[in-house]
Amino acid sequence: MAKKSWIARNEKRKRTVEKYAEKRKQLKEAGDYEALQKLPRDASPTRVRNRCSLTGRSRGYISEFGISRIKFRELALDGKIPGVRKASW
Repeated sequence: MAKKSWIARNEKRKRTVEKYAEKRKQLKEAGDYEALQKLPRDASPTRVRNRCSLTGRSRGYISEFGISRIKFRELALDGKIPGVRKASW
C-alpha cells in the first residue's frame, strides 16, 4: 500500500490538471509560451502518475485494467476479472 500522502498528492495534481486544462489548451494554440510557464507546475498532465486503484502502487501499472501487476495477478487467479485466465501451452 502506498503512503496516503502520495496518493493524496496525486489526486490534488489530477484536480489541478482538470482546472487548468482549458486555459493550457488556449495558450498552446495561441503560442503564448511565456504565459504557459506562469501556470502552476502541477497543471501539466505529465506530472500525474498512474497508480493502482486498489493499492496506490505506482510501478507495474496495467492501464487497460487500472491496477498494478500484483493485484492483477491475484484477481485473475481468483477469476474476478472477466475474460482473463492463466495461459498454458
